[in-house]
Amino acid sequence: MKRLVTVVMVMLAIAPVLISGNKIKNAPAPAESGEQIHWLSIDELQEKMKMEPRKVYVDVYTGWCGWCKKMEASTFQNKSLIKYMNNNFYAVRLDAETKDTIDFMGKKYFFNPANRANTFAVELLKGQMSYPTSVLMLENFQSPTPIPGYHAVGEMESFLRFLVITCINTRPGQIFIKHTNRHGIMVKSPI
Repeated sequence: MKRLVTVVMVMLAIAPVLISGNKIKNAPAPAESGEQIHWLSIDELQEKMKMEPRKVYVDVYTGWCGWCKKMEASTFQNKSLIKYMNNNFYAVRLDAETKDTIDFMGKKYFFNPANRANTFAVELLKGQMSYPTSVLMLENFQSPTPIPGYHAVGEMESFLRFLVITCINTRPGQIFIKHTNRHGIMVKSPI
């Protein structure tokens, strides 16, 4: 246990140094034509995960959500963020209100009129339906962690890099949320 605590403390101590060395600029640098996040369908995600396990980023949105549209038009257009996302994650955009049946890991998910959402979105968001929500998962779909709200480039950079850098196999998103301010800056140590 002491060894795990030591590893966690070392990772938290060097994380800011690693992050600051390759900082993504907060001003959205528009993507050049052809540069975009490689969004996958749920089926494509499952196939790629079998070939090469990676961390997963899921953007849960709706067609009517203004903040979802703003995040798509600004955050997801930053060329540095696009490059980082494409190199380190499988990315999926999930319309929470899709009426299509989703088959994920052998389970079928349907639109639920009571929630006005697909049951896959309900499960990913743990019933807390808020849009947009970023869901982070470790390799092989482990530890899905929803992080609700609009995220500017700097915030997005912070939690994506935190997930990549951290080697803890326990709820990294929850550790991040609990110990950072609304701008993604570490405010207290989780130890």
